Amino acid sequence: MPTMLPARQFSALRLADVLTSSLDAVCARPNPLGLPAAHKAVVILADGLGVSSIRARAGHARFLSTRLNKSSIIDGVFPATTAAGIATLTTGVEPGQHGLVGYQVLDSARDRVVNQLTGWDDGMQPATWQRARTVFDRAADERVPSFAIGPKRFVASGFTQAVLRGARYVAAEKVADRFDAARRILDDNPTALIYLYVAELDVAAHAHGWESDRWLAELENLDSEVSRFAATLRSDEGLLLTADHGVIDVPNTKHVLFDTEPALVAGVRHVAGDPRCVQLYLEPAQTTVSADTLAAAWRASQGDRAWVYTRAEAVAAGLYGRVADEVLPRIGDVIVAARKSIAYYDSRPANQKARGMIGQHGSLTDEELRVPLIRAGAFAR
Repeated sequence: MPTMLPARQFSALRLADVLTSSLDAVCARPNPLGLPAAHKAVVILADGLGVSSIRARAGHARFLSTRLNKSSIIDGVFPATTAAGIATLTTGVEPGQHGLVGYQVLDSARDRVVNQLTGWDDGMQPATWQRARTVFDRAADERVPSFAIGPKRFVASGFTQAVLRGARYVAAEKVADRFDAARRILDDNPTALIYLYVAELDVAAHAHGWESDRWLAELENLDSEVSRFAATLRSDEGLLLTADHGVIDVPNTKHVLFDTEPALVAGVRHVAGDPRCVQLYLEPAQTTVSADTLAAAWRASQGDRAWVYTRAEAVAAGLYGRVADEVLPRIGDVIVAARKSIAYYDSRPANQKARGMIGQHGSLTDEELRVPLIRAGAFAR
């Protein structure tokens, strides 16, 4: 049967409002988050840090967990993946507007699947493929200096150019070094907007799972550094900590090799997305299979293991927000979002390295979509 209704109702508190509200606060303007005026703002993006994981490991994250309450939980974006989430944070608009609608999507003009984190090239220019102005561009209009702090390996990446343009990139390898860099920027500038990126939790989750000792050590380190940094904040300095998505662990025994069921790939030319949010693109030259019939095949096969949408249904349900005409072809003809603790893989490509991931994300579950909005300093009032 059709899946026209959204799988969830999104919160009124949005990831899109976090950085924009911080700039508004620096400019002493009313803002969606109700932040008070502050001369300087720091926004920490802890990649992969879901609310459910903080709660499950509360004793190892005392600073973060004691600040979790109803007003400090927000929804990320769909798909619950880094490209879409960070782009929404740094532009203030939904994926359907900025155009980064998945980890891998179709570049229809070149009939290819592109990786929106690492696949930038001359055919996918950061300045135009990501369609929206960034909050850092808008900060420049207000004469507010903006900074992005993260590992050196990201300084010149296409993704950085797409989502952080307008900010001065400050490279710092260790988490502690990033917070030290933020403190120096605050000390040296009468006004500032700072974005601080922490990749370590997501990296540990993919490799070892969020329930691993490795992930737990990264959580403890982050909690300690945020607590230490928050203690240095002056009365005109505000801090927010959020995330792009949460994570669930999926053992390889829960991998679904969907290509082994011919009806699930009939008429499909390209497979993209994430293992927990597969996007399927039909062969345009064929007329045997439509989006509706392919979606029906998936629903019949997977039952309540997944939410299945055609592109039209996903757009009508508002899953991508408002969708620009230019962005529409990037969304799959059929989208399969895992509902149970499974991950979908195509076993046909020779490179199956991705199947080594334990921590997974991308879908519509609370574990993947609910992220923290921790407030400190001037923003805690």
